[in-house]
Amino acid sequence: MKKIALTAAAALAAIAANPALAQEAGDTVMGNDGNAIGTVADANEQAVMLTVGEYQIALPKNAFGTSDTGPTLNITRDQLVQMHEQQLAAAEAALAAALVEGAAVVTADPQPLGTIETIDGTNIVITREDETKVTLPREMFAVDPNGALMARIMMADLEAALAAQAG
Repeated sequence: MKKIALTAAAALAAIAANPALAQEAGDTVMGNDGNAIGTVADANEQAVMLTVGEYQIALPKNAFGTSDTGPTLNITRDQLVQMHEQQLAAAEAALAAALVEGAAVVTADPQPLGTIETIDGTNIVITREDETKVTLPREMFAVDPNGALMARIMMADLEAALAAQAG
């Protein structure tokens, strides 16, 4: 399955059918055309992780309504997949634009990690403040909501991994 970021919550909230109801793992979610969209993989008080074909799509809990057949969305499967794929493409374009030599990188918590020294295929070499180098795979990077280039790792987790590797 492909990894994803949260889907356009505001857009889906605007097209929500009914007030939210409790979704449970395994529930089939129906679209406004009467066809199945996907299956609930997980849910909490704020969001529902929906399996739709090859995608795992996180949606706000208040985007869901209910019908005689269970949870619903006021959208079709094809429309949801199209919105999700557009969001993935936009995220990839933003990452490609931000992932350049000399760019500053923060961690997910967000703490300064360093500056990109080189991009070698799928490996990104970062020079830290203390002049040490860290190499991370491209798939560990994203652009945060503020437009900052971010390594998807917490600083403490990175430091622990580096210590274990040196150890």
